[in-house]
Amino acid sequence: MTRIAIMGAGAIGSVLGALLHRAGRDVTLIGRAAHVGAIRRDGLRVDGALGSFTVPVAAEETLAFRPDLAFLTVKTQDALATVQDNRSLLAGVPLVTFQNGVRSDALVATVVPPQQLVSAVVNIHANYLTPGAVTLIYPGPLLIGRPFAPNDAGVEAIAAILRDAVPTKVSANIQGAHWLKLIVNLNNAFPALTNANFQRIYADPVLRQLAVKAMLEGLRVAQRAGVRLESLPDTPAALIRLVEWLPLRLAARVAAAKARRMETRWPLMGSTLQSLQRKRPTEIDYLNGEVVRLGRELGVPTPLNAALVDMVHQVEQTGRFCTVAEMGSALGQR
Repeated sequence: MTRIAIMGAGAIGSVLGALLHRAGRDVTLIGRAAHVGAIRRDGLRVDGALGSFTVPVAAEETLAFRPDLAFLTVKTQDALATVQDNRSLLAGVPLVTFQNGVRSDALVATVVPPQQLVSAVVNIHANYLTPGAVTLIYPGPLLIGRPFAPNDAGVEAIAAILRDAVPTKVSANIQGAHWLKLIVNLNNAFPALTNANFQRIYADPVLRQLAVKAMLEGLRVAQRAGVRLESLPDTPAALIRLVEWLPLRLAARVAAAKARRMETRWPLMGSTLQSLQRKRPTEIDYLNGEVVRLGRELGVPTPLNAALVDMVHQVEQTGRFCTVAEMGSALGQR
């Protein structure tokens, strides 16, 4: 049986581990001490869209064996160090990256051979706030593909394994899919700044227009960079491009309607807010910050995303969230 190590037992890693274990796969979660201790003691508790259940999945604080397949599910800022620390055990092992943003694959490829990598674009929504427990909000499909080479039988074999957990498709343009996901994820900053869920953000006329403006800045950077956007299973690339041509108020209503289709009885918070609530560093520099960095290189103005990066770092440092009114006032002229 294929022995799978999931390095990064946060929201996504824990959900994948639980669902794969429930399907009979040999999985070991690698995570932080409190989470690992809770799982060892009581099992991993899962609730949400697929019901409530507990799985006695294996959990360790460090990787101590050579797996047959490894999933890298840490945040982007931790990806390079995690692979470096486990380089000897990962030698020759197929490694699937699950990071948001567009930098992870290039970072990891400085440590392991590029042909060893498979890249995943995550459309799963999950909350992880309490050690030993995770809430699966939306078991959305995964897209996977080779980031530096054509897809092959190895990619198809990994997709077959992942399908035991969630629907999984193979993409021939995985970087384009990552860019589309990045543009959508630029709105993660808004819940992070206000400590409000996405439903609350998109219910506010000012904030939903700001969210669209942030995405439009990202779209313009991608266009200048020559990126060919790839549709996600639940977000057509044509919809994102359409937003550019609609009046702002109408585009914001379209975005709000899409957000309403994701409504559940569990709050949809986004990964950036969850990091803040757990008092962990966010990946804002690899989301909105990536658009700012590349926009600066290409001469594309990104004032709103630059302000969002600065404001999220302020919340990281002070622990003080903005009110919705303060947010709208601070960013309204961007």
